[in-house]
Amino acid sequence: MRTVLLFLAGFGLLAPVAAVNAQSTPTEVAPAAAVDEMPSLDKLFGELKRERKERAAERIAARIWDEWRHSGSASIDAMMQWSDDALKAKKFGVALDFLDRVTVLEPDYAEGWNRRATVHFMMNNFRKSMADIDRTLRLEPRHFGALTGMGEILKQAGRKELALNAYERALNVYPMMRSAQKEVAELSEELAGEGI
Repeated sequence: MRTVLLFLAGFGLLAPVAAVNAQSTPTEVAPAAAVDEMPSLDKLFGELKRERKERAAERIAARIWDEWRHSGSASIDAMMQWSDDALKAKKFGVALDFLDRVTVLEPDYAEGWNRRATVHFMMNNFRKSMADIDRTLRLEPRHFGALTGMGEILKQAGRKELALNAYERALNVYPMMRSAQKEVAELSEELAGEGI
């Protein structure tokens, strides 16, 4: 159960969900204050990398997850929500159907691939999960959730060095991620004991 919870946390399924969608139509002009409240992903990632307080880093990571969840399309966002609902009800096939549609309709939407990787993981389809993680990271190389998901799959496959590398890559993006820190410490110790 701990492994599944770590995996789901890595994919953002246990992160707090914000209900604000900061989309505007081309004819609307956002007030300057609203623009300041919604920093770019690059700015958020910069803050995440510099932050040394765990709780503050978690809040920044939650804001990044919020940005990732918003596809820019109301129909895609709805399908993502329906897939979440199906996943929570353990209706993996239904969740996968919605996510298959998401990835076909919006192939450049990294979170669609990441979420589908999670469902494949939950169904023990690790090869398919890794393929979707690869696609996620091609679209968003800083996706710390996909990186920790990759680390978990590699660790379960006994590929400890590669798992360590994946977790270290996640920490390079999100240094205060406690679950990744713990995995790096444990894997480093195991590999040192085995004499890499």
